[in-house]
Amino acid sequence: MPLLPSQRHLFDIPDDIAYFNCAYNSPQLNESQNRLLAGVHSKSHPWERTAQNFFDDAETIRRLAAEVFGGDADGYAVVPAASYGLSTAAQAVEPHLHAGDRILVIAEEFPSIVLPWRRTAQETGATLFTVPTPADCNWTQAILDNIGAGVKVVAVSSCHWTNGAYIDLHAIGRACRAAGSILVVDATQTLGAMPFSMAEIQPDFLVAAGYKWLLCPYGFSLLYVAERWRDARPLEESWLARSNAENFAELVKYSDTYMPGARRFDVGEKCTATILPGAVAALEQIKTWGVENIAVSLATVNARIAAQLAQLGCRLPDDAQRCPHMFGAQLPPTYTGNLVAELKARNIYISQRGNALRFAPHLHVSDHDLGRLLDALGELVR
Repeated sequence: MPLLPSQRHLFDIPDDIAYFNCAYNSPQLNESQNRLLAGVHSKSHPWERTAQNFFDDAETIRRLAAEVFGGDADGYAVVPAASYGLSTAAQAVEPHLHAGDRILVIAEEFPSIVLPWRRTAQETGATLFTVPTPADCNWTQAILDNIGAGVKVVAVSSCHWTNGAYIDLHAIGRACRAAGSILVVDATQTLGAMPFSMAEIQPDFLVAAGYKWLLCPYGFSLLYVAERWRDARPLEESWLARSNAENFAELVKYSDTYMPGARRFDVGEKCTATILPGAVAALEQIKTWGVENIAVSLATVNARIAAQLAQLGCRLPDDAQRCPHMFGAQLPPTYTGNLVAELKARNIYISQRGNALRFAPHLHVSDHDLGRLLDALGELVR
């Protein structure tokens, strides 16, 4: 795969800012900003907005998502947050759970993927089981070791959000199918930055918040629903999700028929002009770059950071146990400062989640940014 050069010219990032924190919040593409500003201005001229404007961007997003991430366009729903998509999944699955069934999650998981299943367990009498953190950082094997009889739901992230620890969804998907378990994936921290095969993983539900690796505006997320779940009850009964909704003159002829596929799971007011146009621009750009090319390019940047950290005595997972686009590192015990704050004072941005420093660049990072980070690490970590 070809390495992509720095794409900083596509973002509005000052020269003195070195931002390695996309796992927290991605910078916005200039093109997304332009389209969002046009969306803001469009509210001043409501007479120009047509009925079709309530649907077009959502349909474009479904098409782009299918082209870039796989699956069929009808399987995608436009939702406002990962928690909305995961709550949709939990509500759909709830009638299929009984007392004694097990719902599997992993330790120190992000709250959005745990809280809906805690509620579902309380409602059904199912047991929420947490896979403990493996000593060898091999989350894949730890999860596989716990998929078996009685495990009705496996609800996992596509990597561990605190440190980018790799989770092999292909292996987990195969294990879930063999065990008859329902697979629910939160792909927020990988979708758009790591290759993904919907056909091979075959999740029952997959959700990804848009404001991280998808480079989308805050308030946009993607939900994918496997075909066998598309008759489930949605969280809300939006008129925009009903057949013939495009015909505003006949809205009082209330339809009990949903639009096809996963459109029933769309959030109400889905085609918000101040959100979706920016998401369309972001997905178009990711398609142009190619997810495989993004992953290889970010892996090259992270390899240099990881090598520097290793020389400084930091503890890192083995290469096989970390994702190409983001990773965590633990500082040596001799370091007693606040590295996140010290780097921020130099306009270099990383984050800390749990006990791991998290490095998460994107294509806006330049060689100058990388050099500044490596030099600062060499000076500060002693």
